[in-house]
Amino acid sequence: MSDHHHAHNHLPQDTRQTVRRVLWLTLGLNLFVMGLKWIIGALTGSLSLQADALHSFTDSANNVLGLFANRFSSPEPDRDHPYGHQKFEAIGALGIAMFLGIACFEILQGAIAKLFIGQSETNISLNELSWLVLVLGINIFVAFYERNIGRKINSPILLADAKHTMGDIWVTLLVMFGLLGVWQAKVWGLPQFQWLDIILAFPVAALVFYSAWEVLTDNLPWLVDETAIAPEAIHQHVMAIPGVINCHDIASRGLLGRQVFIEMHLITTAEDVTTAHAITEAVEAKLKNIYAPARIMVHVEPRPYISDHIALDGYIDKSSYN
Repeated sequence: MSDHHHAHNHLPQDTRQTVRRVLWLTLGLNLFVMGLKWIIGALTGSLSLQADALHSFTDSANNVLGLFANRFSSPEPDRDHPYGHQKFEAIGALGIAMFLGIACFEILQGAIAKLFIGQSETNISLNELSWLVLVLGINIFVAFYERNIGRKINSPILLADAKHTMGDIWVTLLVMFGLLGVWQAKVWGLPQFQWLDIILAFPVAALVFYSAWEVLTDNLPWLVDETAIAPEAIHQHVMAIPGVINCHDIASRGLLGRQVFIEMHLITTAEDVTTAHAITEAVEAKLKNIYAPARIMVHVEPRPYISDHIALDGYIDKSSYN
């Protein structure tokens, strides 16, 4: 029983409750921000602000997606998902990246159309600009709040969301700068400033695209079972354990710090199963200490199976040995 209990300590904690609370709160704030930007964008005819509203729309979509993924991504294994459910969260993050890509395309399309069709007037008043300051304040709060809690509980969905909201802060600053220019264009009689609004739609789109790319590269290794830890590093730790003669065919997957799965073949000095088991327990304890949360599978083999294949590249099937 104690052994079973010991294994459970190394499961990632279930932080879904906290994640859900954060996501609901930020969803409310993001919807408010999106509505405000869209209304001001429509009133003033500002393309960069409408693009920014689209950016905020993806923020809200992310929250909804996050809540959806959160319902399914329990780290606890069950009968149907013996390796836990955390890939659901990574799939959620991929959906976020897809949303961002689409939003990016929409923004560029609108900006290019306006450049070719010619400029429609953008009118902005100080009143509308002051509302944008409030929007900025909310964005800054959401980003730092999510990032803090995301780091504290190590939640990929909160960190991806916070990263996106951080992008939102810069975008809103850029757009405000452009609209200040448009507002001043009237005062100074500089019609060139009218173009600022359209020109700024391009960097806004680029920022949206960049955040999509970052979310993708953070989550793909987890989904395609990329090697989580260099086999040589694991080999070095295992070989240092008394009683280990050889360790080969080491594989790992998952994401370090989130959850890793490690497997290996081991040859020990032990003559009986009980002693061999004690050595594998020492191997598991050491690796869990270094790479937790981790689930480790050790396959003990007899002496003739000694191999110098540390990793699984150039994999040789043992059953074909004579």
